[in-house]
Amino acid sequence: MNANARPLRVGLFVTCLVDLFRPSVGFAAIKLLEGAGCLVEVPETQVCCGQPAYNSGDRADAKAIARQVIEAFQGFDYIVAPSGSCAGMLRKHYPMLFGDDPEMLPRAKDIAARTFELVGFLTDVLRVSAVHAKYSGTATYHDSCSSLREMGTVEQPRALLKTVEGLTLIEAEDREVCCGFGGTFSIKYPDISNAMVTAKTAVLTRTNADLILGGDLGCLMNIAGKLSRDGSEMHVRHVAEILAGETGAPPIAAKR
Repeated sequence: MNANARPLRVGLFVTCLVDLFRPSVGFAAIKLLEGAGCLVEVPETQVCCGQPAYNSGDRADAKAIARQVIEAFQGFDYIVAPSGSCAGMLRKHYPMLFGDDPEMLPRAKDIAARTFELVGFLTDVLRVSAVHAKYSGTATYHDSCSSLREMGTVEQPRALLKTVEGLTLIEAEDREVCCGFGGTFSIKYPDISNAMVTAKTAVLTRTNADLILGGDLGCLMNIAGKLSRDGSEMHVRHVAEILAGETGAPPIAAKR
């Protein structure tokens, strides 16, 4: 970044799960963004991205929630989320949500254009090519559906993880297969969801890695819950925690 240039003003979209279950991910995201020269702010008026309502067909509530988000993040150069799922909602679905609203559509397109998933933003926008972090052990990376298919975040986390001193990355088979969480999907179809996460954890376990990483907390909590129920000793963390060198918090856990 040019020494005379104004630092990029980034609004951190914390996400509901990070806020309620894993604040350490938010702190790690701030550390990474500030380390790359950004001015990071967390709007106090931000709310849920609206995805649960949207995926359930409740367009009225989804629109009401989206309006609050759009208002909260006005004025930022970029909006960054440590979640491909929430970032995908803002970037891909807000314009679709307001497709029949000539007043809101331009605002929805504007926020969509400024929204990025955290690791993709670090590599593709800020041109971060390495991190100064250490982790002694082996890890495998789970590609969440939204990060993979909506945000195109695939090689970016792997490229940065390879620069973590002491970390060996092991690729799992079928790494692009869904874990079965899918937000409200896991609630509506618990038996199917359980079968999917059973298959996913079996594949991840076969890597013999110490650690499972990913960029979406919903997926990670789903995987951690299944591993816990099976008595596995594999640990689960958000990729931001490893990249930022913030591993003081216990591994991700979920209720049995």
